[in-house]
Amino acid sequence: MRWTSRGQSSDVEDRRGEVVAGRRMLGGPKLGIGGILLLLVLSFVFKRDLFQLVGVGSEVGQPLPGQASSTTRTTSPQEDQLAEFASFVVGDVQDTWTREFEAAGERYERAKLVLFTDAVRSGCGFAEAAMGPFYCPVDGKVYVDLGFYRELKERFGAPGDFAQAYVIAHEIGHHVQHLLGIDEKVRNLQASNPGQANELSVRLELQADCLAGVWGHSTARRDILEAGDVEEGLAAASAVGDDRIQAQATGQVRPETWTHGSSKQRATWFRAGFDSGDMNRCDTFAGLGR
Repeated sequence: MRWTSRGQSSDVEDRRGEVVAGRRMLGGPKLGIGGILLLLVLSFVFKRDLFQLVGVGSEVGQPLPGQASSTTRTTSPQEDQLAEFASFVVGDVQDTWTREFEAAGERYERAKLVLFTDAVRSGCGFAEAAMGPFYCPVDGKVYVDLGFYRELKERFGAPGDFAQAYVIAHEIGHHVQHLLGIDEKVRNLQASNPGQANELSVRLELQADCLAGVWGHSTARRDILEAGDVEEGLAAASAVGDDRIQAQATGQVRPETWTHGSSKQRATWFRAGFDSGDMNRCDTFAGLGR
């Protein structure tokens, strides 16, 4: 991507190096990313800390004391450049959605991007980097440990700056859903139809992929993409499909447990948003095929 540093951005909270006081997700069973994400979704749906039932601390939905102490931490020039890139991306994504909302006669409320190291307290509870990037609708913030990008490249085989940008654009897609009330409708449907909780979660995630693609379309229109960027975005979407993660972790694929969708679904919906540039083409709830 062709990008320039925006300097200190009001869209970013840099908490790298902070030591968070709180329960850590240790001592219980090893859930893996998929299991953690599923329990996080269900905890929101049923308004209970379901992590406690399996001996894992999460503090989802609990009042936060906000205890954190700063510590001196030296960052590398490479990490600082990555932080500047993340700042550029979150600003550019949100500038795009500001224009989209204004065109529809609505007002876009900007989210914050929180950069953290290892663990963080959010409005949704305590979280560790192992959970991956996430959006918290309670405080309207996106949380990213920059170390995830190394994992995206080395573990998931999705290198490149546009792959990194896709991750942020996807999470901001969840913020857009929150502003439009889509996530609340989904949680209500999950509460009234527990048997469809996973399917509804998949549809919500695929829509966020499509919304990330809508932003990608705007970058192409503004000629800030470089050769190979689209392929990087598609590779990133495909790399974090539930089927691929399950196959890597357990050697088995169980579609009934998916919460984010298959590699093919995720890449397909990202492409749908990218090709159309139209958020109205992101109605993943109208039909879903595996």
